[in-house]
Amino acid sequence: MKPTELIDLAKQARKKAYAPYSRYKVGAALLGRSGTVYTGCNVENASYGHTVCAERTAVLKAVSEGETEFEAIAVITKNGGSPCGACRQVLSEFAPQMTVYIADKNGAYRTTTLEKLLPDSFTPAHLEAADKEKGNK
Repeated sequence: MKPTELIDLAKQARKKAYAPYSRYKVGAALLGRSGTVYTGCNVENASYGHTVCAERTAVLKAVSEGETEFEAIAVITKNGGSPCGACRQVLSEFAPQMTVYIADKNGAYRTTTLEKLLPDSFTPAHLEAADKEKGNK
């Protein structure tokens, strides 16, 4: 799938964002290894801590449908903001080397990788190493 196609799907998802507090609408389109695209938008809450970002919405939709391997994600905001730390961590659980397209509302975008956005992330391998170490004591 072309980056512009994924960005267009993220743009459509952004239109559905529920952002009455920040007014900062975000859309995401997550490309699964199967070729299926899962979209998400941010959903804010009056209790700010319960807000869910677009990227995590897309991941949760994908995982709930049985997809856990991802190729790329497109994220679109009004000014090309990148995924927050929590989203980076959630994405790294499944695809630490995925391609990330970060776009603004006009469709201008840049390409990076999750590994560049979140170097030295905490992964399942850290837990496996801890389990092995525990078993050796």
